[in-house]
Amino acid sequence: MKASRDMKRKQWMKQGLTAMLGLALALSAAGCGEKPKTPGTGELIDPPKAGSTAKPDGQSGQGQGAAPSAKATAYPLKVKDATGTEFTFEKAPSRIVSVSPSETEMLFALGLGDKVVGVSDYDDYPAEAAKKPKMGSIVKPNEEALLAANADVVLSGVSLPLPAVEKLRSLKVSVFKVDPKTVDDVMNNMIMFGQVFDKQEQAEKVVASMKAERQKVVDAVKDLKPEQKKRVFIEFSPGWTVGKGEFMDELITLSGGINVASDVKGFAKMDEEKVIADNPQVILYPNHLIDENSKKSMDQIIKGRSSWAGVDAVKNNKLVGVDQNLISRPGPRITQGLLEIAKGIYPELVK
Repeated sequence: MKASRDMKRKQWMKQGLTAMLGLALALSAAGCGEKPKTPGTGELIDPPKAGSTAKPDGQSGQGQGAAPSAKATAYPLKVKDATGTEFTFEKAPSRIVSVSPSETEMLFALGLGDKVVGVSDYDDYPAEAAKKPKMGSIVKPNEEALLAANADVVLSGVSLPLPAVEKLRSLKVSVFKVDPKTVDDVMNNMIMFGQVFDKQEQAEKVVASMKAERQKVVDAVKDLKPEQKKRVFIEFSPGWTVGKGEFMDELITLSGGINVASDVKGFAKMDEEKVIADNPQVILYPNHLIDENSKKSMDQIIKGRSSWAGVDAVKNNKLVGVDQNLISRPGPRITQGLLEIAKGIYPELVK
């Protein structure tokens, strides 16, 4: 039994590292011009007015026994995804595949778990998602599995590069891609999915909860003076950090921190000499992430760099581990990740 548990733990850690690196590499490639600049969210085209319950046949959306305030989507619904591709939904999709853990979490948060017929190899939340048929990696999904799933729509997120999207579309796989860069993008995507899948009220409830969590952090750090804001470095995978223009950078900023890597754009390999010169007061890293090469945890790797001994965060033991999924998945739990980061930087302010 112990050997079995150890094997599962190693496999989970390996998947976590692979997923994080996949995210970094995909987004790093994006910064090098391998995909066009696109909005972080999809775009509703001539969306129905808020609260509209009109149906295509002209009948009211209030069926017998339905709550008078219930919102229903008016179909057909036209939506553009983050690649600018226009989709027309004649009705709410009933067979859904997600090849992105973030979007899978969104689907389950909307109560659509019974309609999910496939997920990526890394989808593990909620527990029910892990039991769904696997469709391959977040960077290169299994084409045969996707074709066999016969889904009405396949959701993809930040890690799926544009060439992979185009290849799947050439095979007649209906890939709908989102590319959130901010917490607002994530919330807007949730509202959009609420429209697409006829789950508007559920989407609004999730977003309201996310906004409340964000506001808790904003209120807690709002009185910090510029000189009180702490310098923060995040190493989300061995040797990798993130600069401006991505949601991880925004999480640090919303938390009242100063990202010392904000002078670079997107996900990038770190410069050790620059980190030493920037002298961060707090270093964030993902909990339970084991480097596949050294077999060491992230905090062991950071503490083991002799040249970093004089860095304030190392010297004062301000290395803060946070849940890697909460900070790397721009989904409904991203504001929980924000709370973890804020508590790590300012434990005296954020409870």
